[in-house]
Amino acid sequence: MQGDGEVLSLGGVGEVTVTLGHDGLSFQPLHPEPSSSCWTSIILQPKIESQIKFADVYAVELLGEGPVCGPWNPRIAIQGKTNNEMHRFAVHVVTRSRKQPSPWVPCEYLFGHKDPEICKIWVEILSACTNSEQDRPKNLLVFVHPLCGKGRGRKNWEVVAPLFDRAKINTKVITTERAGHAYETLASLSDKELKKFDGVVAVGGDGLFNEILNGLLSSRHKTSYPPTPEGFGYAGSNETHQGYRNDGLSNSMPTSDAVNVMLPGGSNKSDDHEPLLSTAQSPGLDISSLNQVPSVSFPNDWFRLGIIPSGSTDAIVLSTTGERDPVTSALLIILGRRMSLDIAQVVRWKSSPSAEILPTVRYAASFAGYGFYGEVIRESENFRWMGPARYDFSGTMVFLKHRSYEAKVAFLENRNTDSLTASAENAASGVKLLQPRQKIPRKTICQTNCSVCKETLTSGQNSEGEIPDSSRPICENPKWVWSKGRFLSVGAAVISCRNERAPDGLVAEAHLSDGFLHLLLIRDCPLPLYLWHLTQFTKKGSDPLTFKFVEHHKTKAFTFISSHDESVWNLDGELFQASEVSVQACRGLVNLFASGPEV
Repeated sequence: MQGDGEVLSLGGVGEVTVTLGHDGLSFQPLHPEPSSSCWTSIILQPKIESQIKFADVYAVELLGEGPVCGPWNPRIAIQGKTNNEMHRFAVHVVTRSRKQPSPWVPCEYLFGHKDPEICKIWVEILSACTNSEQDRPKNLLVFVHPLCGKGRGRKNWEVVAPLFDRAKINTKVITTERAGHAYETLASLSDKELKKFDGVVAVGGDGLFNEILNGLLSSRHKTSYPPTPEGFGYAGSNETHQGYRNDGLSNSMPTSDAVNVMLPGGSNKSDDHEPLLSTAQSPGLDISSLNQVPSVSFPNDWFRLGIIPSGSTDAIVLSTTGERDPVTSALLIILGRRMSLDIAQVVRWKSSPSAEILPTVRYAASFAGYGFYGEVIRESENFRWMGPARYDFSGTMVFLKHRSYEAKVAFLENRNTDSLTASAENAASGVKLLQPRQKIPRKTICQTNCSVCKETLTSGQNSEGEIPDSSRPICENPKWVWSKGRFLSVGAAVISCRNERAPDGLVAEAHLSDGFLHLLLIRDCPLPLYLWHLTQFTKKGSDPLTFKFVEHHKTKAFTFISSHDESVWNLDGELFQASEVSVQACRGLVNLFASGPEV
């Protein structure tokens, strides 16, 4: 098979000479004809290439005896000649769609030979070559939300499941039956059981992914609490918490401070509401309840998360792959694509101004928002019967109320960007007071093989090339900047948060793995100006963050304090009641089955 190659029949082409190389196989027509084309295989094959790379092969399949169609030829068609029966094998690869430049689609190359042993040998060789490709998963735990996005979860899994079967990937499928099902399963899963899988796949939306994320990290992520400015008042805010266990997370009842963590709204119903965290118990983690260190911890370099988009917005998939396509996402998982993703660690110190202090940790993969963002989710709980349309209706109602909230926000100054000026500095406490003038930084959009994310990861590795350690201090001698007043909303974007209604996302220049949050402070302003600001998100190429009442700060951590009794946050679409929180970016905390958006 080396050297001159071997003659095989290829569907849509005819006889070809196939040569095996170190990174793939190539083939050339043995009897090229000017009239030859691949019209007979146009449905199965977007385009016939002369080379197949092993990195693009997701399955090799030995078939039974049958016809292998040759090239289309008018003379043969008129004479009514039929194709000869022969033994066959199929090489399943990933290629570009003919209609769109970005989505990936499965493609089949059908080879044939008179000798069945020849076909068998080729299958064995090609299977060995593709199996040697690194990072391809063998065993996956899959959670399917059956009713999210008007039932798209179950339907999308039925579409992509045959791809996983063909690639011989073992999948343990769990269909969620109630709120918190995925969270409880992963939080109680022992390390021995978890190590049986190469990753977890969410067939649903951003909410289901958030539930899976918190179930995995709740007891397996060791890091310090987010840094806070001096005078914040909590001695434990700069200590390290030990959130670990060996054989499952006990479902403890919420304390008095945790009773109102999740607001009631019938989340026990299994509909398209996301996420599925239960209202019956605190989705946060009482750090003091766990003190054992497991053998599985995050970050690590082997376990990955995947998403088959089936939700209402699918912002995480759009931001990490550039496409809201279940087949594309499934193929990226099968081929074992890998990229690091920053995660926001949110520590709630108090659920209300009068509540007792009890640090509770949650994680968000895309966005954490207060004010307008939180009120929309809370209001939508009253209109669950409307389905996904309730978010538009609730957003309009909250917008018309035009409520603002008194709050204080302190964030770590990013010395690499000159995004604000200071009028005064407290040298003793390292705190600066903010003035509203800010400089717009040059935008660098995150994409496949992003230089910014690669540079950040490289600078964070030690001499032995170890994975980033999110437990390391964020910076030495941090400078804190305070912003006080009345805000319509306070938001922190971990990623760009692209979606169909905001094609550039909330922050177009947000990167997937640079270790930063993008803090958005929207000060109180007239209603027409706020409407103008919101409508800019719907226009591709616009800049909704240049208004005078908008503050945009790139930071590694921030602290938020509000005196409002019913302060609620929106974490990846989920309600989280908190009046005092501290948030930090955990660089590259998890790995995704993705390769970044192609811009």
